[in-house]
Parts: sequence; structure tokens; C-alpha cells
Amino acid sequence: MISKVTTHISHNEQLIFERSQPGRAGFSLPPLDVGESPLDEIIPSQFQREDDLAGVPEVTEVDVVRHFTRMSSWNYSIDQGMYPLGSCTMKYNSRLNEKVARIAGFANLHPLAAEAESQGALQVIYELQQHLAEITGLPGISLQPAAGAHGEMTGILIIRGFIDARDGKEGSAKRRVMLIPDSAHGTNPASAHLSGFTVKTIRSTNEGLTDLDHLRELCAHGDVAGLMLTNPNTLGLFERNIKEICRIVHDAGGLVYMDGANMNALVGIARPGDMGVDVIHLNLHKTFSTPHGGGGPGSGPCCCTKDLEPFLPVPRIVRTQSGSDGFDSATDNAAPFKANFDYPQSIGRVKAFFGNYGMMLRALAYILTHGYDGLREATEAAVLNARYITHGLTSDYEKPFAAPPMHEVVFTDKRQARRSQWEDRNSISLSTRCAQSPAKPSIIPNWF
Repeated sequence: MISKVTTHISHNEQLIFERSQPGRAGFSLPPLDVGESPLDEIIPSQFQREDDLAGVPEVTEVDVVRHFTRMSSWNYSIDQGMYPLGSCTMKYNSRLNEKVARIAGFANLHPLAAEAESQGALQVIYELQQHLAEITGLPGISLQPAAGAHGEMTGILIIRGFIDARDGKEGSAKRRVMLIPDSAHGTNPASAHLSGFTVKTIRSTNEGLTDLDHLRELCAHGDVAGLMLTNPNTLGLFERNIKEICRIVHDAGGLVYMDGANMNALVGIARPGDMGVDVIHLNLHKTFSTPHGGGGPGSGPCCCTKDLEPFLPVPRIVRTQSGSDGFDSATDNAAPFKANFDYPQSIGRVKAFFGNYGMMLRALAYILTHGYDGLREATEAAVLNARYITHGLTSDYEKPFAAPPMHEVVFTDKRQARRSQWEDRNSISLSTRCAQSPAKPSIIPNWF
């Protein structure tokens, strides 16, 4: 019986330095057929090495190719199996997206290239902004944030900037409380704290939803700057009272930030802007199929209402051809897309250049490939998958909330007598056998 199967030639790959042998070279040049020029005339002597490349590995081309190919085969990838990451993460990264991101005109463009030479790249950013604004129902948008938590913090800084401008220095200083439900993502309180706010927690009801009475109680003190809400929440449930929640916070003088980590349960069906949300961040890897894992790169665009738009990070990519964005159309037709810094109330730049551009290309390719009907179908599939898993596991696991789940489902282990390491083994088993993109069941040990 085979006890171990491996596709790797060697599990003990040497360092490239250890493969070095004196005299080996990875290249050969043809005989010189032009006049030879002194090296000092080409490269100033102070920039020339004097150590004859001491310490640089001496290896052949085949050595290099085989070394890095062997190591690449150790990387876990979507071609080898499913990503056992969060339920809100798409596990499918289209090869078409990767092909688009590798188009030379995009991949090789220097971030400091002149605007006149970057019109295609700027148009990609602008068009993605337009699509995301339509999907969320929020017209203001910045693609600068480099990840979800970065987008969170950007959204909260925008809220702070708005309150500072609206209430003045003294009034704003009195609004330093950010409300966060107990079912929120763990990065929410961290983002609020880094933005200068004190966090107060809102209780959940027995149904797993935001407790409206507790929310009203916390909003009654006049110190609330905003609410950070995930919808659907981390328990996989849609906050059906979302409009009332927004009304309560707005009546108290606060703003509503929505964590868009679970937007793949809403795209094409419901828009946060229509619910009363003021600002949201999106995770392109969670909803629009860009790669995830390995530390990045990520992308966490921030969308907001018209009132909050002046506070978005700069520069903002605008279309100037119509002259409607503050430029003269008569002189700007040759370069219709520009980076506009003229937003004096902006919170400033939050990322070098324009953000992680490769992720924007992949997301736009995904959106254009699917169109409205395809994006809606992906959302319906996410919810259907989670409910299918729910139906199959409810007889064996305790489902603590009666409401039908959205994109993910949470169970507890109440019915299981054995505990110890049971939860870890079963969570891994469920992830590898049951979960289909983009849904995944969660086992919460002894939660109640």
C-alpha cells in the first residue's frame, strides 16, 4: 500500500549558492562584431564592481531553471486543490484574468509614467470605479487601499474627516465612539482604534442579529461617530433591519460604515447605498476573483456617498473629456483620464501611486466577462451552496440560528460528546470535502 505520494523530485532542495561550481556560466555570447569601447567610457569607474562578482552563484541556465521550477512545485495553488480560507473568499481565480494582467502594456508600465503615456491604464481604473460604484450604489470611490483592513481604516478616516468638517474641532472631539456589533470581523475594532475612536460593542439578539434596543441605548449619549456593520454578518445572516439600523445611527448624528467582506452574497441583488450605508470597503479577492493568500497583493476599494466624496484619498482618477470634472474639454481631449489632486478636504494619500494595479485589471476582467447576469448568478450560487451544505449537515450538527444562511453557515458541536481535538479535525474535513466556492461551513466549538 502506498503510504505517501509526492510530486516533488526532492524535498531537500539546495540553495542556489550551494549549487554553485567555479567556472560555470548561464550564458554565452557570440564573437564581438563591432568595435570594442573601453568600459570606463560606458560606465563611470565609481559604478563598476571590483570584486569580479565574488559570492554570486556560478550556475548554468539549466541549473537555474530546474532549481526554481522545483521550488515552485512546492507552492500550494488552486490547480492542486481548494483554498481552505474564509467563506467570504472566492476560491476561483480565472486564467483569463491572469492573461489580461500580463498584457505587456499594462504589466510593464512604470507607475511614474506620464499621464499622456498611461491613458489605457488610467481608463482601466476609471472604468472599474464606475462598475463598483454601480454595484454598491455609492458614487464616490477610491481604489488606493491595498487590502480589506486598509479599506476599513480608509473608510473610518473618511467618516472622521467628514465629522471634523461638519461639527468643527470642538464638536468633533465629542464624537469619538465607534459602535461595532459583537459578530463583527476582528479587524473592525482595530481600524476604529487606529483612526482615533473608542469602541463600544453592540449585543446580538438570540437570532444572531443586531440588537436594536441596545443600539438605540448606545446612540442616546450624543458621542457616536458611526457604526461599523458587516452585512451579511459574520454568522452568515442578513441584517433584515438594516434600514432601521441606518436610520437610528443617522438620527444620532453618526454615519454607517459597512464591511463589504461578504458582498458576494449581495452583488447584483442588493446595493448597500440603497440600504442607507454611507461608506463601504470591498475586497476584490473576496468578491471579484482576484488571488488571495501568501500575504498579497490585495485590494480594498472604498466607496462612499456624494457627501463623503470630498474626503476620499487623492489622487482620484477622473474623466476630463466632457469637461465635467473641472477641466477644459477643449484642451484635454488627447488625454481624457487624469489623476486629480484638487480635493482640499481629502484625507490624503493612503497608498503609493494608484494602489495594487494588477488586482484592478483582474477584477475588471471578471466583471466584464460576467456582466450583470453573470455577477448575479455567482451571488445566487454562493447562497445556494451554503444552503445546500446547511441542508446536508443540519441532522448531524447544531445550527444555532433559525434564519436561512446567506453565503456561509455556522454550526456548533453541541451534539457531539467528544471534544478535545474533534473540532479541528472536522473543520478541516468539512473544508476539504464539502465546501464549494465560494461557500464554506464553520464549526464553532461550544459557542453557547
